[in-house]
Amino acid sequence: MNIEDILAADAIIPRLEAADKKQALQALAARAEIATGASAPDIYAALLQRERLSSTSLGRGIAIPHVKLPAVRAITCIFARLEHPIPFESHDGEPVDLLFFLLAPEGAGADHLKALARISRLVRDPATLEGLRGAKDAEALRGVLTKPVTSHAA
Repeated sequence: MNIEDILAADAIIPRLEAADKKQALQALAARAEIATGASAPDIYAALLQRERLSSTSLGRGIAIPHVKLPAVRAITCIFARLEHPIPFESHDGEPVDLLFFLLAPEGAGADHLKALARISRLVRDPATLEGLRGAKDAEALRGVLTKPVTSHAA
């Protein structure tokens, strides 16, 4: 699965202003409503419920909030780079500045996991993280996100 297959049109937010985790999730829900047609309040409620289970932060300034909703028809990814890092209850205590929001239909079990794995592989690459943090605009971010990642497997 490639990021470009799930990255929604206009789904890259190069400078998201958010004072805290809730504001960031509200902004992602609003953008997701445009991308999927699902209700922003429903998306936001699902995000809050998911985050109550445990933080979706991976550490190193990265989080992958993800939810499954009946109103979502296809796996959709929205990427946001925060203007200022925010606390995200990260396991490493580091604030988050890169958010990959993944929405999936309720029945998207294996494909949902494949999408999460693809994003996880992407953010393991130090050059990709450097590119995401240094890109000037949405077009440059899309280029970094859709660039093939070299495998680090032995």
